[in-house]
Amino acid sequence: MLDRLKLRIRKSMMANKDILASKDELDKDQLRKTIEHIIKDAASIERVSLDSVTKEKLLEEVLSELLSLGPLQDLMEDNEVTEIMVNGPDKVYIEKSGTMVITDIKFRDEAHLMHTVEKLIAPSGRRVDESYPFVDFSLTNGSRVNIIIPPISLNGPVVTIRKFAPNIAKIEDLLRLNSLDKRMAAFLVAAIKAKLNIIFSGATGVGKTTTLNVLSSYISEQERIVSIEDTAELRLMQEHVVRLEARQPNIEGKGEIQIRDLFRNSLRMRPDRIILGEIRGTEALDLIQAISSGHAGSLAVVHANSASDCVYRMEMMILMSGIPLPSWVVRKNIANAIDIIVQMEQFNDGSRKITSITEVEDIVSEDEIKLVDLFVFDYQGYDEHGKVLGSYKACGKTPKFFEKFKLLKIDISPNIFNA
Repeated sequence: MLDRLKLRIRKSMMANKDILASKDELDKDQLRKTIEHIIKDAASIERVSLDSVTKEKLLEEVLSELLSLGPLQDLMEDNEVTEIMVNGPDKVYIEKSGTMVITDIKFRDEAHLMHTVEKLIAPSGRRVDESYPFVDFSLTNGSRVNIIIPPISLNGPVVTIRKFAPNIAKIEDLLRLNSLDKRMAAFLVAAIKAKLNIIFSGATGVGKTTTLNVLSSYISEQERIVSIEDTAELRLMQEHVVRLEARQPNIEGKGEIQIRDLFRNSLRMRPDRIILGEIRGTEALDLIQAISSGHAGSLAVVHANSASDCVYRMEMMILMSGIPLPSWVVRKNIANAIDIIVQMEQFNDGSRKITSITEVEDIVSEDEIKLVDLFVFDYQGYDEHGKVLGSYKACGKTPKFFEKFKLLKIDISPNIFNA
């Protein structure tokens, strides 16, 4: 009888979107009163008589379940866990210290997992249901969440949480993690201050957004920054920041706001810097055009396996815009707009490294953009403990924009580029 009552209460909680959305803003007394009413109504429907001790115990249990993320709460509080992957109610994987392992955590059933999904998603104002069975959003702590549910997912509800890393905020933190060396760090900080246009490239989960976040902290407080994201992830340190986020269509399929719409609007907002969380489509053309028209210092993320692949992907996204441009014109514009590509990779030991910093130099023919590596990680395999071996090296090439550092009186030695 009590189990049926608990199920009734959970269903009422899931149906009450206002409680789920505002639970973090209400004080505990307000929540207690609201939940007391829900328990009272559920007990009346189920015709269950509750004594004061049982009612108080049930109230505390419901409160605890509402304020936490149930079986996921401990994982969310574990700073060593960087990613949580829920493949249905009985399989929960985590990434810890760079290694993916399965945990012994389980949900009671799909309904229990969906209850947690509702608690995760409610504060974001987004939705996931049969008509829109997948969603991306960010938690208030900066962690990024992806949810996909049946009928698209055959495993039951699937939840992927990429946790925000608050302990990685400055370039010294990246040095501590051996994600780059001191020469590369000095160069990238100088590149930010000189308002170079930088693309951060790599596969999913290699640290592109984290690295962009870190480097953006060196943008001057005097500049107006406009960030544009599909799902808000960036945590910019400056005061003068305007954050824009794309919007999904409503249940009638209306009201969608795409990245490209936001980008075009941002150009009317007098930005000193435009930061594009991720280039996925035709907004690549808008970015290139914006840079070419004077919006220097733009930063963006692209999913690609190498610097050359990054350029190729941008070219393809621009051609997908439907504007009839010859390929050589597209390449010429990319070469003129982008200064450097920062390529990142995650290795088998879990470490994340900048594997190359590449200058986009010029178009050398109609079929080729000249890319020149400035710094690389010289990978040499793994040791007996499975740790990656290698070292960071300069490639002996001084970039063509180095004179810009001198003009802006940015203190950086040309010797850092010596092989």
